[in-house]
This record gives sequence, structure tokens and C-alpha cells, in this order.
Amino acid sequence: MLMAPRSCDEPSPACAADVARGVTRMLLRHDLTAIGEVPLDGGRRADLMALDAKGGLVIIEIKVSRADLLGDGKWRDYLGHCDRFFWALPAGFDLSPLDGEAFLPERTGVIVADRYDAEIVRPAATVPLAAHVRRRCTLGFARRAARRLAYAVDPEGVAPFVAQP
Repeated sequence: MLMAPRSCDEPSPACAADVARGVTRMLLRHDLTAIGEVPLDGGRRADLMALDAKGGLVIIEIKVSRADLLGDGKWRDYLGHCDRFFWALPAGFDLSPLDGEAFLPERTGVIVADRYDAEIVRPAATVPLAAHVRRRCTLGFARRAARRLAYAVDPEGVAPFVAQP
């Protein structure tokens, strides 16, 4: 069950971190493994990217304020890097803008989260990536995750989050 929302009227790193934590927990229950702040081709950065057991890629864009949601013009660039795309918002957030055509409701899913859990309130359509794009994105995901693990084990020996060729 979702806990009562904290105030998320203005952008807040703590609130975004809470949403990311709840979403990550939910994804793990569904056998998806996520990493945060994933650089993508074209200079974009996904809030969360997850890989499922069959190699499907999911991007989750976290929004904690209405202004950030309505002002985001870059999110469509993420669609070329994933099979499924979700918006993740804090509990109590007004979801009605996401039903508008500008947010491609037939393509994008919606997740509502707090720091303890999350729930998919609208599934995302699956639009399979081309094989060469999937390979590039999956390899980038795996290398990034491995580099982060190596950094956690030996912070002096590995530069964190370094861009990889």
C-alpha cells in the first residue's frame, strides 16, 4: 500500500529520490533491474533504466512537479532507447495531464510511487527496438552497471560514471 505523499509541489531531490527508490523496489519484484541517471546517445540522461529477464529495456522518467512535467520537451528522445517508457510520479500527483495526446498515452505507462513502493496505474505499450539499437543500449547498460559496481568496490581505482566509448 502506498504511504501518504510528502509535499512535492516544487522539484525536490529528496522527493525524486523517494520516487526512484519506490519504483526500483517495484521493478525488482517484477524481475527488472534498474540503474539511475543513465546517459543516452544524443546527450540525454534517463532517470532510471531497467533491463528485464528477456532483455527488454525500460526507461522511467521521474517527475515531482507539474511545471517540470509540462515543461519537459526532451522525453520523446528517450523512446528510441527503450521498448517501454513510463512516467513515475509521487502519490497524490495530478495524473490528468498524462492523458493528453502530447504525452502519448497509447505508448507511455504511468507509475505512482512513494519511497516504499510503487504501482503501475497504466501499462506501457511495448515497441521493440531494432536489433542493432537493442545491442548498443544493452551493452551500454551492462558496462555502466559494471563500472558502478567496480567503483563501489574500489573508488580509488575506478572513476565514477565515466563516459564509455
